[in-house]
Amino acid sequence: MFSGIVEEPATVVASTSKDGNIELTVKSSFANELKIDQSVAHNGVCLTVTSVNPDEKTYTVTAVEETLRRSNLGLLEPGSKVNLERSMMMNGRLDGHIVQGHVDCTARCTARKELDGSVEFTFEYEPDAEMERQGYFTVEKGSVTVNGVSLTVCNSGRGTFGVAIIPYTLEHTNFCDIKIGTIVNLEFDIIGKYVARLASLN
Repeated sequence: MFSGIVEEPATVVASTSKDGNIELTVKSSFANELKIDQSVAHNGVCLTVTSVNPDEKTYTVTAVEETLRRSNLGLLEPGSKVNLERSMMMNGRLDGHIVQGHVDCTARCTARKELDGSVEFTFEYEPDAEMERQGYFTVEKGSVTVNGVSLTVCNSGRGTFGVAIIPYTLEHTNFCDIKIGTIVNLEFDIIGKYVARLASLN
């Protein structure tokens, strides 16, 4: 379980294809604190640590075919920045919102607008009627996770929404690299999914 509060944008140092999966090696300031089998969110995708190299401050995770199909992890290459978050401690504050680390789909950035004190991004994704019935959509002022970052939705529409990014978030996540055409990961709000499921039973 995660909160969508990114700890750091780390650097991918290697991406290796293996049996249809991809092994990602990431250099992180907290790599030495990780243990094998620990969960870390990468651009919002929960992955399991499979090895740690303390001397180089790197660790390795594996993304399987299903994960690659639903996310942008297959687009990462050496030098790419990836947002990292370790699993939430249950004795801490929930500063973002409840995030599972299960990416639902990808979206494309279609606009980036500089505002006074923030940057507004617009994203578009392929709407699907069946997925919408299951709660896979955004609502105005609701929560959404973009590349692992917990954000508040604005300008919500069918297959599109916007978010406003403050300077701190822009500097401390890979939002600084997002431009028109960039593919990002989306996880829709789990509460909305449960509400949609309950409504379908009536």
